[in-house]
Amino acid sequence: MIFTDNRNMNPFGSTVRINVPAKDYTSFRIGGPMAYFAEPGSVEELSSLLSAAEKIGCPVYVIGNGSNLLISDKGVDALFIRIGSNLADYSINGTMLTADAGALLSVVAKESVNAGLAGLEWASGIPGTVGGGVAMNAGAYGGEIKQVLHSVTFIRNGELITKRVELDDLGYRKSTFAFPSAVVVSTEMELRPDDGGARKRMLDYTARRREKQPIEFPSAGSTFKRPAGNYAGALIEQAGLKGTRIGGAMVSPKHAGFIVNVGNASFDDVAGLIELVKEKVFENSGIMLDPEVKIIR
Repeated sequence: MIFTDNRNMNPFGSTVRINVPAKDYTSFRIGGPMAYFAEPGSVEELSSLLSAAEKIGCPVYVIGNGSNLLISDKGVDALFIRIGSNLADYSINGTMLTADAGALLSVVAKESVNAGLAGLEWASGIPGTVGGGVAMNAGAYGGEIKQVLHSVTFIRNGELITKRVELDDLGYRKSTFAFPSAVVVSTEMELRPDDGGARKRMLDYTARRREKQPIEFPSAGSTFKRPAGNYAGALIEQAGLKGTRIGGAMVSPKHAGFIVNVGNASFDDVAGLIELVKEKVFENSGIMLDPEVKIIR
């Protein structure tokens, strides 16, 4: 790429850092230097960064909490824009939850339950941001963002747009609001009065997650999307792959749907294990798994 030999030059100004280790901003704890890294403090700054990158032809990645990313150890010559705590306000008015893209899903989910609302309790254990959740239509335990999403404000082609969400805007792990077609800025979610069981369901989901998922190791959550009519974890287990390891990356013995970093795993360790799992599962079942993790080389 055109920026490979210019990593010590900064065309974006002092608010953008250079050569920032991706491993410090991903839940996998893996990744080399991001050539340029910014955490905008306003929508205007976010829009200006996107425009500046487009003007000079610099590739861009918009990230949130880094909980669904695997980034190359060699580094990536691009501008990474992290929408996080600088754009993380949220408020509740009646049954309407308004949340900026950088707010943590787990936080707004718990606050909604505390406010006597239901509909988002399934998200209390999801480590990603609201923006990331909208971009991939995050879901768990039968719930998903599309069930409560009312409207989305986003940047597209330099324009700030607010759109009422329609039925076909989101599907299983896909969304019309995903980068690069859009950059989510804020959202409105329409919840419902608690039926008396929201807190109990939230606590149950939390307990199940602690019991069944390998949260003690760095990972990017579920590694593969759920195949139609099946479960990735079950297919991986049936292929005899629990505990399979390449370097510091391992198919979790606790939940085969997770690849975990058990000891300074490299990008190649995880990427190689993903490919091995896909190959072996296909040999065993005839089903080709599709990674849910976003891989950036």
